[in-house]
Amino acid sequence: MDGLLPDLELIRKDFPILQRTLAGGHPLVYLDSANTSQKPQVVIDTMVDHLERHNANVARAMHQLGAESSEAFEAARDKVASFIKAPSRDEVVFTKNASEALNLVANTLAWKGPLQVGEGDEVVITEMEHHSNIVPWQLLTERTGATLRWFGLTDDGHLDTSNIDDMITERTKVVSLTWVSNMLGTVNPVAEIARRAHEVGAIVVVDASQAAPQLPVDVVASGADLLAFTGHKVVGPTGIGVLWGKREVLDQLPPFLGGGEMIETVTMARSTYAGIPHKFEAGTPPIVEAVGLGAAVDYLSHLGMENVHAHEQAITAYALEGLATVPGLTVLGPLDATQRGGAVAFELEGVHPHDVAQVLDSRGIAVRAGHHCAKPAHARFGVQSSTRASSYLYTTPAEIDALVEGLEYARSYFKLA
Repeated sequence: MDGLLPDLELIRKDFPILQRTLAGGHPLVYLDSANTSQKPQVVIDTMVDHLERHNANVARAMHQLGAESSEAFEAARDKVASFIKAPSRDEVVFTKNASEALNLVANTLAWKGPLQVGEGDEVVITEMEHHSNIVPWQLLTERTGATLRWFGLTDDGHLDTSNIDDMITERTKVVSLTWVSNMLGTVNPVAEIARRAHEVGAIVVVDASQAAPQLPVDVVASGADLLAFTGHKVVGPTGIGVLWGKREVLDQLPPFLGGGEMIETVTMARSTYAGIPHKFEAGTPPIVEAVGLGAAVDYLSHLGMENVHAHEQAITAYALEGLATVPGLTVLGPLDATQRGGAVAFELEGVHPHDVAQVLDSRGIAVRAGHHCAKPAHARFGVQSSTRASSYLYTTPAEIDALVEGLEYARSYFKLA
């Protein structure tokens, strides 16, 4: 199949969990990568090696282990900066996940400072956002008296930007949107929206949690002022996320958390703060997780994100073709694989999504069922929940065949006509 990664079976051998056989003798078919990706052996080994040989706190211990740990931690920052083409390593802030990164931004924009959002200002999001890019902005507007507005969706699952000039106005202070929807798979025109936002002086925040695993990311070309993603979706560990921001924006934001390492000086009367990125990294950071993330982006860079993206589009196109053969199945979102990512949510008429997932699990096929932290998007299409199959760089056509066969089995199991 054109577009698939070469040596796919060799790549799969890098991921030890993919060799598992589950209960009932079924080989694992892992189709839940939009939720969390699996980890290659090199990431696991790198983290174990750090714990076994270099474990110490960073920037605090004046001994060899401390120096080694600090060096590995900061080397991970360099690797992430290169991965997303950040102009400066100092623009890369480590958080515990993308949710924390987005909350950092929403909270600090509510506080006193040159970028403060206040009464009369407007924050614009979209109807397809993950809850992590909805709730923080709801909290911000509730606390400040600003107004929350959102772009709607077209019937085929695209962002409706027909009213962009009415949505983004002189009152707009922040525009925050997902690059790739975790439910609909839609790839949004972030650069186009950013251009309009910048015309009115608004800050642009991009949730790249689903984009960073699948697309070559160039933060400058994206038009973002601030961009967040999470490690566990880019073949890295949980507990580590990234907030990238333009230096001039990060410099104007106040600290989010107070504590060790984010300070310059402390007296009983007042404190002054370290420069970026350390101003936003209070306390002991997720050291081994950052080291693991560094190994993960090295792995992806070795494969080439252009190649990963081509594989994702090819396998998603194959999945859409296969799902179209299942009677009573409706895909939510665009049906053109070139306009979407690898997360494919669907309904199977007459069967609750949880039941679909349970039947598939009995055959070794791991998918997700529920609202995928995207309840407003589900409501827009009149469904309470859906089943979601999400592929990644290690997904094979045979695994998509197994999914389609599993859905046919589910239809027979529930005696659907």
